[in-house]
Amino acid sequence: MPEKLTKELYKNLKEIFGYDNFREDQETIIKNILQGKNTFVIMPTGGGKSLCYQLPAIMQEGLAIIISPLIALMKDQVDQLRSKGIKAALLNSTLSQKVINETKQEVLSGNIKMLYVAPETLNKEDNLAFLKQTKLSFIAVDEAHCISDWGHDFRPEYRNIRYVANQQLGRVPIIALTATATPRVQLDILSNLDINDATVFQSSFNRPNLYYEIRYKEEQADKQLIKLIKEQPQIMGIVYCQSRKQVDELAALLNLNDIKAAPYHAGLDANARIKNQEAFLQKQYNVIVATIAFGMGIDTPDVRFVIHYDMPKSLEAYYQETGRAGRDSLPSTCLMLYSPEDFIRLERLNKTKPNGEREKSKVLLEEMKGYITSGVCRRKQLLYYFGESFADHCNNCDNCKNPTEGYAAQEYLQIVLDAVQQTQGLFDTDHIVSVIQGVNNPNIESHQHQKLPTFGQGNKQNESFWRSVIRQALIHDYLIKDIQKNEALELTKKGQDFLKKKYEINFVKDNIYEPTESNKKTMTTNKGYDENLFHLLKKLREKVAKEKGIPAYTVLQDSSLEELALVYPTTLEELAQIGGLSMSKAVKFGQPFIQAIKKYVEDNDIITSSDIVVKSKASRSKDKVYIIQQIDRKTDLEEIAMAKSQTMDELIDEIEAICYSGVKLNLNYYIDNILSKDEQQEIYDYFMQAKEDNIKQAYKALGDHYNEEDIRLMRIKFLSEVAN
Repeated sequence: MPEKLTKELYKNLKEIFGYDNFREDQETIIKNILQGKNTFVIMPTGGGKSLCYQLPAIMQEGLAIIISPLIALMKDQVDQLRSKGIKAALLNSTLSQKVINETKQEVLSGNIKMLYVAPETLNKEDNLAFLKQTKLSFIAVDEAHCISDWGHDFRPEYRNIRYVANQQLGRVPIIALTATATPRVQLDILSNLDINDATVFQSSFNRPNLYYEIRYKEEQADKQLIKLIKEQPQIMGIVYCQSRKQVDELAALLNLNDIKAAPYHAGLDANARIKNQEAFLQKQYNVIVATIAFGMGIDTPDVRFVIHYDMPKSLEAYYQETGRAGRDSLPSTCLMLYSPEDFIRLERLNKTKPNGEREKSKVLLEEMKGYITSGVCRRKQLLYYFGESFADHCNNCDNCKNPTEGYAAQEYLQIVLDAVQQTQGLFDTDHIVSVIQGVNNPNIESHQHQKLPTFGQGNKQNESFWRSVIRQALIHDYLIKDIQKNEALELTKKGQDFLKKKYEINFVKDNIYEPTESNKKTMTTNKGYDENLFHLLKKLREKVAKEKGIPAYTVLQDSSLEELALVYPTTLEELAQIGGLSMSKAVKFGQPFIQAIKKYVEDNDIITSSDIVVKSKASRSKDKVYIIQQIDRKTDLEEIAMAKSQTMDELIDEIEAICYSGVKLNLNYYIDNILSKDEQQEIYDYFMQAKEDNIKQAYKALGDHYNEEDIRLMRIKFLSEVAN
């Protein structure tokens, strides 16, 4: 390329974008585009993909079409370009016809250099007719992985881009760009865009500033999340969930607990999504809680954490979403909360999909599960998945900092490699595991594989163990998957050499994500609370109850004691936030407990967790007020249940919840009509001497004379009078 053009390139880079130098392959990519060549750019989030098409669009004659999947992203980029004095515009479904007509007129007059469109917009006949009247420089396909049904965000509309570019607009040069493309997805992109002749530029997928960690998702995951976020206050972060409902609930919960958060998902109207995204980018919120709809291409460098509240459906999705952290190259954290139930739930959902889609999703889900459970360096696993090699340890992930136990793997590796060799490299992991374990299924028998020497050699180890060995054999280059041959496992040269001359090799055991003894911490347990403090408070409860002459459970329920032993409240205000306690009940019984917790905290050098007292969203507060008002008015309970379209059981559930929160309810007007004074006294006396308020035990002790409903209502009366 002439030196004059290179100088102009650097001049525009400085004057328009404010940079002195290009990053990595940016200059070579831009020069390739300026020569009118098809170009395929694979560059991690934060690598500077946008500049690769924006600068040549400015320098070339004609209009560049930028195809982008998200309206919010288009607007953000167009606003940024206009602030730099660059003539850019967008066309999408949110614009009025008047604005669309004005934009088209500006384009036809030659005033616009870049036009951002959604793929759906590009496919409309009137828009195609309009674009045929313009001189086009190229088409840039941003987030190109959306074209692949193996990608994590497949958009069928992307499949029509090839037809539009080649048939409708006269074979315009295409630039495809993505941050996440496995070797399989890369082939899909090149084929579906018909750019097999493209010059491919692939940067490293490694993001060395990101710390990767996976933790067991506790039963009280909302508390766990709040604690994690409050450990690093006033910094920006993203929380990803699978469902819109979960997004809304968590965003509300975070706000209730003094964390400025906003929801973002496709169920919100476009204006609300744009408003929330812009408010987050302008630092009005510290946290955005989102589904995968959020963040594709967001241009904010200082997201310091990304938390996956739910297991992602694929490693591509995980990499793309974690990639939104630390785009300024400063240290940032990527944390996933995982429990085996997450995998089971996604597996169950997958079974409802059509056959072809189901099989692809199953492969992606298994890869995701393998990444989670494997004890191999997280970074090494991720880079392997995207076709890139890496040293054995990054020292910046949980598996490197807290390694699982290693084991001598020579014998197991040999069994796996022998099985792959004996099946001629034609079968996938499922089949190889069945051979090794000696599973005699129809597929094994149809190929006569029950007669192989390796059949049943590994029947003493379980399926998970052999999957782990195969995964590590792949990562360490003893095996390779043929992505064009149904995931068939084949020996690499390294694998063939190993079978010729064995040597010692160590693999690592998988992580275990389940509530077992090994998950226990120094003070707390997998139950989530400090058992030592729990037992201390339990004894104190007995003492307080004895002094007041009432049953221990009326002072505080076990569930309330567990929460006290989790969050260490040291003031009445904090105590009143505990489930089953109102301020009046905290004042009535709380002082001894506060003093005991304060002393325990000091003696054991504990940093108090008042930060993680979860204030539950009063989503049913209107119902609660309605029930209390109706009881105060002495409305018949059957009438209240009918008005709320509930059964009596459901209504009593709600009344019990109100009572347990510390509210005093007077149900005498109703109970007096169904039980005599003597009957009431008998049940009352039972609860006064009982060690707990279990209904089934009460029913058994009191005999068949009373039904369960009678006993439940009397328990509410008893607790209201004695405990509240």
